[in-house]
Amino acid sequence: METKEKNLAKKDVIIACDFNCSEEMLAFLDLFQGEKPFVKIGMELFYAAGPQIVHAVKQRGHRIFLDLKLHDIPNTVKKAMAVLSRLEVDLCNLHAGGCIPMMEAALEGLTRPDGSRPLLIAVTQLTSTDEATMRRDLLIERPLEEVVLHYARNARAAGLDGVVCSPLEAASVHAACGSGFLTVTPGVRFADGEAGDQKRVTTPARAAELGSDFIVVGRPITQAADPVAAYRRTCAEFFGA
Repeated sequence: METKEKNLAKKDVIIACDFNCSEEMLAFLDLFQGEKPFVKIGMELFYAAGPQIVHAVKQRGHRIFLDLKLHDIPNTVKKAMAVLSRLEVDLCNLHAGGCIPMMEAALEGLTRPDGSRPLLIAVTQLTSTDEATMRRDLLIERPLEEVVLHYARNARAAGLDGVVCSPLEAASVHAACGSGFLTVTPGVRFADGEAGDQKRVTTPARAAELGSDFIVVGRPITQAADPVAAYRRTCAEFFGA
């Protein structure tokens, strides 16, 4: 029987560290004295710095969400996940659009010989996508929330631990898939901030009210004049401090 990693809190703020080199990433982490925020390493940084950046960040004591959004035929994804399982990340993901057989294969590949594995979640629809874009570009005619919930149910059926969705959909996902099914939600901005290229957005406090388990916040923290203060503000709003 497989066992998941148990070192994740049920609720947390994840900083999206979308830097283009390891030097920028490590300099950013140096700002945090006595704090070890949960961080996301995405495609930009991973492709630039390779697995070494994962090891370097892990050695500093940070939990890591490796955000590579795999999407390919089941066998390819299975083999890729087997490689990623050796990196000691805490959370990784793929696209739910790859369908149930791909997600099942990913889970099989991610599970280590001892039965342990990182948590695995599936991206439903990107928070930069709205319903009009989905209809025009993807020819998906169903309402966006219905599509998100269908993808979430597929992820649960495949044995995954949760999904990436908008905070606006977190409550519906929990209602459809259970309170223990994780919702990891980007698209979080301060009330006095800019949405940028995100379309389905809300504030940290509202995300908490809607039931987000983990919020992913990038530019409002990493591009702030004082990133540590911005991180603490995010945590205070999300946790209601």
